[in-house]
Amino acid sequence: MKATRIPLSNVLPVTAAVSDTGRLMLGGCDTVDLARDFRTPLYVFDEETLRGQCRAFLGAFRSRYPDTAVAYAAKAYLGRALAAIMAQEGMDLDVVSGGELAIAASVNFPPERIHFHGNNKSEPELREALDYGIARIVVDNFHELYLLNGLAQERGIRQKILLRLSPGIDPHTHEKTTTGTLENKFGIPLPTGQAEAAVRQALDMPGLELAGLHVHLGSPIFELAPYGAAVDIIVDFASEMRSKLGWEMRELSPGGGFAVAYTPDQGPPSPDDYAEAIVAPLINACERGGLPRPRLFIEPGRAIVARAGVALYTVGSSKEAPGVRRYVSVDGGMADNIRPALYDSRYSALVANRVLDDRVERVTVAGKYCESGDLLLKDADLPPLEPGDILAMPAAGAYALAMASNYNASLRPAIVLVKDGQARLIRRRETYEDLMRTDIWPVE
Repeated sequence: MKATRIPLSNVLPVTAAVSDTGRLMLGGCDTVDLARDFRTPLYVFDEETLRGQCRAFLGAFRSRYPDTAVAYAAKAYLGRALAAIMAQEGMDLDVVSGGELAIAASVNFPPERIHFHGNNKSEPELREALDYGIARIVVDNFHELYLLNGLAQERGIRQKILLRLSPGIDPHTHEKTTTGTLENKFGIPLPTGQAEAAVRQALDMPGLELAGLHVHLGSPIFELAPYGAAVDIIVDFASEMRSKLGWEMRELSPGGGFAVAYTPDQGPPSPDDYAEAIVAPLINACERGGLPRPRLFIEPGRAIVARAGVALYTVGSSKEAPGVRRYVSVDGGMADNIRPALYDSRYSALVANRVLDDRVERVTVAGKYCESGDLLLKDADLPPLEPGDILAMPAAGAYALAMASNYNASLRPAIVLVKDGQARLIRRRETYEDLMRTDIWPVE
């Protein structure tokens, strides 16, 4: 079957095309066939897009700053197949829980390329990280400094750490995903003097090796200027710590938060744009402060997986609200993608079984769950939808699956990985037995 490319190149995976019969193709696979074979809701990941995004970020940063490691932020979504792809592509991995670490360990992800984040890591999680021998732990607070130091001393090791600082920079993104301002829960505040106190304490702890500093401003960040501002602040602070304490920063991370296009009208910066916005200020700041250039770590998550993932739903019932809107319901919703309800996130969509249908009707696509806020797309212009149509929602690879739930005792969806006309199931759909597996019944 001959396939032609479709115009939504900044939203759909790079392999997206339209077949001769007007169906959406991903990775050479007919999405209508995928929906039939694997049922919906179904998440389809395009392997070529995944690997291409890894290479784009590695190339953009290393061409400007060779001593760069690109760590995939696993919180965007992590499964065993995805972790294996990240390892193959030479990526580092940024985990934020014992569960994410366990997934990485299950595919033998190199421990020297794993970073552990989080504002309240538990003692068992830190023990697991130390036992696996991960390269560095990003320490978020004073409590963690003392806890980690004790655990490392028990093992007779010095654990490499970075201190996560809060620089007081607003990246102008959603308030629920802003993390670089002083009032949010992450990081040790820099302007208050607490950051200097943390450096002093870390240097006095025999179980810790303070290698560098870390900041993360939020996500998704469409502006470039906040990255340069953060780099300037952190390098100036490092220069001050060298003068006061003789400590030299060997590693630096400005975090991630790189934006993606969820709708065709959005135009996020490219990996090259982000690289230039970070690398040039870093080089200039180090030269200004007389500091050696540190190893650079960046942490793209959404920018690696969002575009690679497409959610497929089957259209069901509809409802007319006269003078207000027409609702069309699908067989998924907030249990597999809570982002629209949580963040008012916007997506786009197309009808996978008739992509070239140019008729337009304004509808609101609703989920099937018992919440009025369970809306995937508000006032979307789509061809008239009928029961049985397959609705494809692009840019669904980040955070939707990671935050999926069993609300209403629903079953979390299956995931397939597509490439060269082949579809591989990488996560099966949950079963009712899975739902009840952890229940204790009868109660004794």
